Amino acid sequence: MLQRLRLVFDDFTLILLLVVVTATLMPAHGAGVGFFETLTALAIALLFFMHGAKLSRHAIIAGVVHWRLHLLVFLFTFVAFPLIGWATIPVLEPLLGEALTRGLIYLCVLPGTVQSAIAFTSLARGNVPAAICSASASSLIGILLTPLLMVWILDTQGVGERFSAAEAALKISAQLLLPFVAGHLSRPWLGAWVDRHRTWLGRVDQSSILLIVYTAFSASVVDGLWRMVSLSALATLSVVCCLLLALVLSITTWLARSLGFPREDEITIVFCASKKSMATGVPLAQILFSGSALGPALLPLMIFHQIQLMVCAVLASRYAHQRQASGIPVS
Repeated sequence: MLQRLRLVFDDFTLILLLVVVTATLMPAHGAGVGFFETLTALAIALLFFMHGAKLSRHAIIAGVVHWRLHLLVFLFTFVAFPLIGWATIPVLEPLLGEALTRGLIYLCVLPGTVQSAIAFTSLARGNVPAAICSASASSLIGILLTPLLMVWILDTQGVGERFSAAEAALKISAQLLLPFVAGHLSRPWLGAWVDRHRTWLGRVDQSSILLIVYTAFSASVVDGLWRMVSLSALATLSVVCCLLLALVLSITTWLARSLGFPREDEITIVFCASKKSMATGVPLAQILFSGSALGPALLPLMIFHQIQLMVCAVLASRYAHQRQASGIPVS
């Protein structure tokens, strides 16, 4: 059974599902709530400190020259994606309900992934230096821009509870941005060690995300998450996430080709502009949402994350075969 699941889901996703089940059956309560909240705050700080330490200035400089590529990725991640979410609110609310609709909007305003976008670009034989630059910049900009986009959409549509942009900015600066900057400034001393231990540090990243998800879902379960979200709503959400990913992959591919980008840049644009980051999205949600709103805010991201991994793995393999057929060696 486990081997069959691994044909569809990676190990991290299986563990993530197990964490959600654990939070559902054994949510943190009483004194455990304070313990996990403190541990989660430390995990978030560590997560962003390590993200800062991993960020290579040489890779950024190597990719900066592709400004047209970065502009297109930025516009799609932080303009087109949010506009798609905003425009579909009247359709989504009757299908998903208010809480999941707010979560899907949150998904649309998140920055792109870093590790998986670079990995898929490399597998597909795309422009890896540009992918490193674009994905890293997206992650950093998203820390500040995502809350502002959420405020704008919620204010224009009145979807769910509103939150203060100023309050969110202060929390984000203290809990995310400061550790990130501190990590990056420490790179002259830690950079070589970080580069040697990227595999092990990747497990630290994943462990931090799992802890944050457990804490978030525990609070939401206690506040009645599964009374608000039915199985039919989850199934509908999965279909919506599939349609959303298909739409953005089609548009980004069409734009890259219409604007005359070479194939290696097209690959970078497709993988950097269509993916949404769980590593940034989960900690940000911890700050922007609370109580019963937190679980539904994360559900669309978790579902979209798995779908994008499976689809992009197939897409990257197809790109690689096409490049190989064109005489470009595939490592």
